[in-house]
Amino acid sequence: MGETEVPEAAPSSPPGLAALIPDKTFLTSRKGLLLAAELVLSFIIFICYLTSSMAAFMAAPLIEFLLAVCAYYVYVTKYIDYFPGFHGPLMDFLRCITAAVIFFAISIYAITKSSASWKTAGVFGFVATVVFAFDFYYLCNHLISLINPQELPTHTATIKKSTGEDEEEDSDSD
Repeated sequence: MGETEVPEAAPSSPPGLAALIPDKTFLTSRKGLLLAAELVLSFIIFICYLTSSMAAFMAAPLIEFLLAVCAYYVYVTKYIDYFPGFHGPLMDFLRCITAAVIFFAISIYAITKSSASWKTAGVFGFVATVVFAFDFYYLCNHLISLINPQELPTHTATIKKSTGEDEEEDSDSD
C-alpha cells in the first residue's frame, strides 16, 4: 500500500505523424548532402533520357532516383536505427557502387551520341558517378570502422601513442 507507481518514461519520439518529421542535423550532414545531390542528379539524368529519341536508358536513372528517395527517407526519419539487423550501411554501400558503375557505363555511351540531350545526360552522368563514388568511399570507411575499429591505421597509431604501449623489440639483433 505504501508503494508509489513510477510513471513510464516517455518514448523518444511520439508515435504517429511526428515520426515523419525529418532530422535537421542529417539534412546538413555530409551524408544528407550527398543523398540530396544523388537525388537531383538522378532526376536530371532521367529527364534528359526521357526527352531523347531513344528512351531505353531512362530506367537506370529512374531506379537510382527511387532508391535514393528511399535511402533519403530512411536516413532522414532515423528509421535505420529501428532495424539494426537490416544492415543499412551495407545496403547503401551496394546501392552506391552499382549506381556509380551503371552511371559511368551509360554516360560513356551517351557521350558518343550526337543528340544534345544524350550529351547532357552523359555529362550529368559523369558528375553523378563522382558523387556516388564519394558516397561509397565514405560508406566503405564507415563499414571498416564498424567491422574492426582497431585495424584502421590512423586509429591504432593514435591509440598506441595515447596509451603509451610500446611493442617489445627483438633484442636478438646481430
